[in-house]
Amino acid sequence: MDTNILLDDAAESSLRVAQPIKTNTGALSTLVIVFFFWGFIAASNSIFIPFCKHYFSLDQFQSQLIDFAYYLAYYVGSLILYIVGVNRGRDLMGQWGYKKGIIYGLMLSVVGAVLMILAVNFSGFAAILTALFVVALGFSLQQTAAQPFAIELGDPATGTHRVNLGGGVNSFGTTIGPIIVAIALFGSTTVTDAQIASLNLDKVTILYSCVGGLFLLAALLFIFSKKLPAGKSEASIEKSNKATRVLVVMTILLIGFFIPVFYSYKTIPATDIEKHALEMYRLKWLLGSLVVIVVCLIYANTRAKKNSDGWGAMKYPQLVLGMLGIFTYVGVEVTIASNLGTLLALPNFGSMPAATIAPFISMYWGSLMIGRWAGSIPVFNPSKSMKNFLLVIVPLIGFGVILGVNAIAKNDMSQLYWYIVCVFVQIAGFFISQEKPAKMLLLFAVFGIIAMIIGLSTVGMMSIYAFLSGGLFCSIMWPCVFALSIAGLGKYTTQGSSFLVMMILGGSIIPPIQGKLADVIGIHQSYIVAVVCFAYLAFFAWAVRGILKKQGLDFDAQVAGGH
Repeated sequence: MDTNILLDDAAESSLRVAQPIKTNTGALSTLVIVFFFWGFIAASNSIFIPFCKHYFSLDQFQSQLIDFAYYLAYYVGSLILYIVGVNRGRDLMGQWGYKKGIIYGLMLSVVGAVLMILAVNFSGFAAILTALFVVALGFSLQQTAAQPFAIELGDPATGTHRVNLGGGVNSFGTTIGPIIVAIALFGSTTVTDAQIASLNLDKVTILYSCVGGLFLLAALLFIFSKKLPAGKSEASIEKSNKATRVLVVMTILLIGFFIPVFYSYKTIPATDIEKHALEMYRLKWLLGSLVVIVVCLIYANTRAKKNSDGWGAMKYPQLVLGMLGIFTYVGVEVTIASNLGTLLALPNFGSMPAATIAPFISMYWGSLMIGRWAGSIPVFNPSKSMKNFLLVIVPLIGFGVILGVNAIAKNDMSQLYWYIVCVFVQIAGFFISQEKPAKMLLLFAVFGIIAMIIGLSTVGMMSIYAFLSGGLFCSIMWPCVFALSIAGLGKYTTQGSSFLVMMILGGSIIPPIQGKLADVIGIHQSYIVAVVCFAYLAFFAWAVRGILKKQGLDFDAQVAGGH
């Protein structure tokens, strides 16, 4: 990219302003509600998947299509939003305003909840996938608006802290979602195969009626809230035909690579040799889909450096590299948890049956909550001494909340008491990084690499602790990557936000790649995938700081000066 690209005047001046802008806490309090919904519904899929598997007599792959449909919707929704915007010559979300964008997204999720009720009672599994896709489509609209909205509600240089606050609420929803859904459907937190087999469809109908009602109430809250600014931007955007072509080609190629994977599941191998050959075949196509994304984005970045015309937000290298950053971050966050159950079933890891792994899964997702709670402390503008105190006490409170929630669920947490040592490592990371986004992302990515290598090199509880701590180090990555990626984009901010939300697609691609790799080299060794993901995030943190400095922006210096 030409380093002489001028930033939008308003965005540039806001980043360089001497005095920090006061956070609109009233508006932020309303905004974080939608963050809770995303975590609640996503985590609740873990309860819904076994129900669908039994009720519709699905195999394991078919049941996993629930997560695939959920994450795919983010990509499709963001792609549609982008294409409509560039064809009209004006950013659609900017024209609506962030507030209306969230309202429209919530209403779309209401439609999805209604479709889910109809699908459960009158249709089949395909209809359920469609309904869940529509719910997540609404979430993609909400995320495209909510992330930059949170950054806009105060000093842009401290926007990561506000997104962290939303992420903390999101993680709380992730932590309690499965428990609430289990109680609502089965009357207890311990779900057995017999309970799943005897589940009354009326309970599922009631559950999604409540979920749809909550979406509707949240939409009404946003409609009538006077605290929330409209968040509109009437600036026109240039035609980004080159970026559009890359995204369309990438989408077509992804479809082409996914078809053989899905089609191969009609084949039933008769011998172990045939099974191995089939798994290698699937792995090859899944790796091909990953290569498609990486190559397309690198191509965009390379071409935009030579001539920025027609690339829109993709002419900014921080955005293109950040798209890969979001892709790998979501991928590593999901894949660590998705493959954990299989890992814990190994003899060297305790040979744990599925019914006993809930505490470990809960601690992993709770680790994300711990980090995000701590990362959101600066939003409340405490004094330096109070902030230092809270950076120690808040993670410990978060750890206690996880233990308390599991106590209510009657889960045995005795094996995880010493995990508090990992929490103290994260606390040290917060003090070392000094709230500087690029430095924090780099440090926590390095911590992630070290943790995954320890996990790969050991067995038993030490290895389990190392893999679980990946949640602690992932916890602050989304807001850091997001804020650094859209820094200085000006009128392209919401377009860039849409591109970033597309890359939640990583949750659909990286976990299956690790799963298929596990079939070839073993589940323990397959965690090398997580090492590679953290390594890229460390590279992004190192590279983006230099990129932004060339454009006259220094997030780390601004944050340090503001506190």
